[in-house]
Amino acid sequence: MQLLKTSDADFETKFAKIVRDRRESDAQVGRDVATILNEVRERGDKALVEYTTRFDQHNLSSDDDWSISKEACKAAYDSLDADLREALETAATRIRAYHEGQLPEDRDYTDSIGMRLGARWSAVDAAGLYVPGGRAAYPSSLLMNAIPAKVAGVERLVVTTPTPRGEANDLVLAAAHVAGVDEIYRVGGAQAVAALAYGTERIKRVDVVTGPGNAWVAEAKRQLYGVVGIDMVAGPSEILVIADKDNDPEWLAADLLSQAEHDPTSQSILITDDRGLANQVMDAIDLEFLKLPTAKTAKASWDDHGLVILVDSLDEAPALSDRLAAEHVEIATADSEALFNKLRHAGSVFLGRMTPEAVGDYIAGPNHVLPTGRRARFASGLSVLDFMKRTSFIGASEDALKAIGPAAVRLAEAEGLPAHALSISRRLS
Repeated sequence: MQLLKTSDADFETKFAKIVRDRRESDAQVGRDVATILNEVRERGDKALVEYTTRFDQHNLSSDDDWSISKEACKAAYDSLDADLREALETAATRIRAYHEGQLPEDRDYTDSIGMRLGARWSAVDAAGLYVPGGRAAYPSSLLMNAIPAKVAGVERLVVTTPTPRGEANDLVLAAAHVAGVDEIYRVGGAQAVAALAYGTERIKRVDVVTGPGNAWVAEAKRQLYGVVGIDMVAGPSEILVIADKDNDPEWLAADLLSQAEHDPTSQSILITDDRGLANQVMDAIDLEFLKLPTAKTAKASWDDHGLVILVDSLDEAPALSDRLAAEHVEIATADSEALFNKLRHAGSVFLGRMTPEAVGDYIAGPNHVLPTGRRARFASGLSVLDFMKRTSFIGASEDALKAIGPAAVRLAEAEGLPAHALSISRRLS
């Protein structure tokens, strides 16, 4: 963990290095993934069988070995404790309501010269969702990916998820039932993303692939962009907490560790103007390591990538935050709105002392699939629009074409494209 002060002479040098640090996959991962993608493209199901046996110790032989039925998902849902079923349903209801508000409207109008113009939105035919398996099995991620796709109107929703030694996560299956997933395959890793993108004998290709995964999954999505649409290339989790002195240090410690426990490469950052609070938070984090079940992962993250920044004034925080463009930004201050109004780049912002980032991970409503690695400068979180596309349309009357056609002819000629010009001028004459 680093402690930096903006008043130090070398602050800019050290901070700039942190901003540049990608914490993402190396060249070897890229080469490995390229090999896997090529194998799946050329050999289809045979390659999937070999990779699944190798990485998951699961043999894809019978239909049941390949896929998980809707009936099995329903059974998993029915077997949950009532309070857990209610929690899943509550989360699904809130996520669905929020994303329904994102549905775009079609446009269709006639302008002043009589030209009909507009755009029509439609869902992709099929979407593939990658759901991590094993230790990193998150039903919340399935809900966050599947529900926007269903709200968008996607007709075929396919999940791929690794099942190490054939063991599926019942909570993930229950979430698939709640979200209305159509197909689930017991395949994981970069090979699963390849199957969704290229299609195999058993797994038919999709149009968009979304969902979190490890470095190999993220790299597979990056390499396959263009063959399919993707949500984003997500890197390690990030949280930035901006806090004044009037905070409970134990609350802030838990907030910072909520992302550190994801992965050793996750990053947790605290910006505060109070040295006393900073010390208390660091002490609270050390105490949490003694009892947190995920302490090994969280401590590795905090030790290697944790950061505390002491500022002379919290007025400095928005500019620092924008340079980091973090996935999650908590503003735990007396006037969180004032700082929020100065922020430009963040995946999602959590306002006030009573809004921990974790509430957004599960149940608030907005999507928790967010840009990492400073991509919040130009990218947004997952939404229904990731599962939709817009088709523009034009309808010209004779009078409308006469009104603007000559200008189009002139531009076509200027660009040296005579057939373009002819296709318009012949209609004018």
